Amino acid sequence: MSKEQEELLDGAYQNYVNKTKFPGGHTVPKMLVMYPDSTILTQEEFINKCKTDAEFSEKWGLRIEERELTDVERYTIARQYGLCPKYSNIRLENCTEEEHYNKFNVPTKLITITYKETIIESYE
Repeated sequence: MSKEQEELLDGAYQNYVNKTKFPGGHTVPKMLVMYPDSTILTQEEFINKCKTDAEFSEKWGLRIEERELTDVERYTIARQYGLCPKYSNIRLENCTEEEHYNKFNVPTKLITITYKETIIESYE
């Protein structure tokens, strides 16, 4: 994960922590001091919930989408970044060699993180 992605996720999580209210109007930090066993989502749980729960994701303004890349997209990335020297002069219809892609660590997923007005795309 890039530093930019980490900062974006940290900001979204901090917003969640700062705005989460408990009965009586107490904020999370005050509740954690008063009741150390209080339950609040960890950053990992928060991120996973944003990935899987559209309503929760919309409420907190953090959208994380992951999708598998097609063979054509992987081929394009391999050529664009020179990941597979073998592909410098081959035709598009010959781009389904999974074993070759894996050997050269050609990404398999596109991850898009959107928070407020910021969109970050990365490959994994």
